[in-house]
Amino acid sequence: MGMFRPGRVRSLLLAFLATILVCTVYLYWTPTTASSTVSVVPSTAFEVPLVERQKDFWKAFQPIIERHSPNCPSPEKNGDAGANNYDPVKDSPRPDLTVMSEADQKAMEDAHANFVEDIKKAGKDLKPVHTPGKRGLVSTAGATYLPVFVSTLRMLRRAGSTLPVEVYMKDTGEYEKHLCNDILPNLDARCLVLADVVGKNVIEHYQLKIFAVLFSSFEEIIWMDADCFPLGKPEELLDSEPFTSTGLVTWPDFWASSVSPLYYKISRQEAPAMTARQSSETGVFLVSKKTHLFPLLLAAYYNFYGPSHYFRLLTQGGPGEGDKETFLHAATAMGTPFYAVSERVQAIGHQNGEKLSGSAMAQTDPREDHALITQDKWRVKDPAVASPPHIFFIHANYPKFNPGDNVFGMGWETTPTINEDGSDARAWTAPPETLHRFGYDVEKAYWEEIKWVTCHLETVFKSWEHKAGLCMKVEDYWKNVFAEPHDDDPKFTPDG
Repeated sequence: MGMFRPGRVRSLLLAFLATILVCTVYLYWTPTTASSTVSVVPSTAFEVPLVERQKDFWKAFQPIIERHSPNCPSPEKNGDAGANNYDPVKDSPRPDLTVMSEADQKAMEDAHANFVEDIKKAGKDLKPVHTPGKRGLVSTAGATYLPVFVSTLRMLRRAGSTLPVEVYMKDTGEYEKHLCNDILPNLDARCLVLADVVGKNVIEHYQLKIFAVLFSSFEEIIWMDADCFPLGKPEELLDSEPFTSTGLVTWPDFWASSVSPLYYKISRQEAPAMTARQSSETGVFLVSKKTHLFPLLLAAYYNFYGPSHYFRLLTQGGPGEGDKETFLHAATAMGTPFYAVSERVQAIGHQNGEKLSGSAMAQTDPREDHALITQDKWRVKDPAVASPPHIFFIHANYPKFNPGDNVFGMGWETTPTINEDGSDARAWTAPPETLHRFGYDVEKAYWEEIKWVTCHLETVFKSWEHKAGLCMKVEDYWKNVFAEPHDDDPKFTPDG
């Protein structure tokens, strides 16, 4: 009976309540930093909050990167690669427009090999940031990209996707408190600031992408640039071939590869034939950190030393030089599988005389592309072998569809929203055979979301602070172009 004494019961009760209090604080406390826009709730009582995992990872990874710097001057230019179209049938010499001494090549080769060796033997000291089994979408945005990103996010939700989203910003100068704290969480999106982890001015522009991927809490990632959006639920791609068997899916750019032969020597690879694949366009890609952590670490190395060394080696001044070739080539250097979509990217825009004024890129459903390739049907070599796959992603990149920027009027050479007579017009009316692959009126849906963002958030974005009348302008454009059908509206299925 002594166990039921009032004093003992009171002590047990107080101990129980104290335990609950400690567990509650552990589960829900989050450091108050700009990157913590919503509470980081660990998936288990034993999981360290994300920001702490990010800092621990960078503390271990940064010395490895810095220890293996190229240790030589930047490669020298002997001209720049042109915008050469990809030919999958007729081989041609690989562009060789970059010069390095044999000593510098050897220094870079040794640094590359030693970096790879170090990340392989790092073991638990280089513990990944992600939560096992978690999947989501990652992007970067800031300043004038933020209104574009929110329109993209609404297109993602319009497609039925329930994936959580992490959007990374370079530093606190790009962080917009009201947007990040009050608006984006309602769309299951959160803001994180890279400078909170790596420090200020450590990484720049094109380098942001790989570090956003590495610091993300997701194990399976769909990357989309702020100006990319899907036409369907992208999470379905993660449950399908070719992703399930490879762990990395990339899409093509318009151009032929312009990787320098020197890169292949430095990374100890055989240079592939120019017919092997197009150059990469990394506005969108799929990656698993479970299967491709080492290639992602090597891609981070390429990007960290990209402006000084690797961007030149991987593109040689070709179109879009930056991070675009770092992901696929890191996979080839590490000998890990990948799937490069074979179907050509398609430009969409409007006809300007005999010329197409393109303002977006249309990328193919990888499931349909893979199904054709497994039947040895290569449309890239012979379009007649099969009907074209559906379009799955739009990269609306030229210009950005930002009502507060140059999407209206003559501020951009492609003048996407006006006719030759100056009247309001659709941006995407050609080529018709590509529009047929959409399945629905994608442009109208996109502008519906742009209109919502503009008229509900006109006073929210910092980049719109001194721009009045944006909602009225978008509503007038919508009324003129989309409110009523027109006889010359494009068709979005082969049968109209």
